[in-house]
Amino acid sequence: MAKIQPLADRVLVQPAAAEEKTIGGIIIPDSAKEKPLRGTVLAVGNGTKDEPMILHEGDQVLYGKYAGTELEFDGEKYLIIKQSDVLAKIG
Repeated sequence: MAKIQPLADRVLVQPAAAEEKTIGGIIIPDSAKEKPLRGTVLAVGNGTKDEPMILHEGDQVLYGKYAGTELEFDGEKYLIIKQSDVLAKIG
């Protein structure tokens, strides 16, 4: 795991891989694939006095399409988002 530690009410999410789609034998290029809205929480901040952290490492979450900030670290793509941008926990 990368040495990235989110601060305050932010969480580090590894987005789920985009599903490969074909239409009538035509493979849709990566640039046309929908951005995944699901991911795994890898690290969490400590929360704030007004918003305690309720997410934990390993949680599967759904988040908004344009939520957070994308970053690449050691060749892996991650997303840092505010806990309030997480729409739901899965399972």
